[in-house]
Amino acid sequence: MNTLTPVQPPATGQAPDAPSAMAKHLATLLAGALFGFGLSVSTMINPQVVLGFLRFQDWGLMLVMGGAVVVTLLTYKLAPRLMRHPVLDDHFHPHPSAWNRDTAVGAALFGIGWGLCGVCPGPAIAGLGAGNLDLLWALAGIAAGALAHGWQAKR
Repeated sequence: MNTLTPVQPPATGQAPDAPSAMAKHLATLLAGALFGFGLSVSTMINPQVVLGFLRFQDWGLMLVMGGAVVVTLLTYKLAPRLMRHPVLDDHFHPHPSAWNRDTAVGAALFGIGWGLCGVCPGPAIAGLGAGNLDLLWALAGIAAGALAHGWQAKR
């Protein structure tokens, strides 16, 4: 008589078909590379182009950002309805947000910094990859702001 024995789950407590940490890290790396490529193709890594956008002189980036917002909104709204679970997780997680004084101050400081130097963290890192070493100054400011926030949050 032929009997089949069931497959036992791994000792780590994961389900047998759970994605490995390596798969999640690889997906994160690929998503980051795709994001950086998109920033480069849309010229968002060039501070002069971004400053032209912020001065309402260049409307091309408005289309890029608007397209990204629409795709993200549709994905966040439709993916949980169309899929039983995410590709690399066992369930969809809520993304709660809370608006308070610290959030408003942080958003204002982020906007002021973006307006002064013409880059935010993603394009600054992508711009470094394209050889724009002047963006090290912007990244130093971003790091200093993050450090100051960490010190303030500890108090």
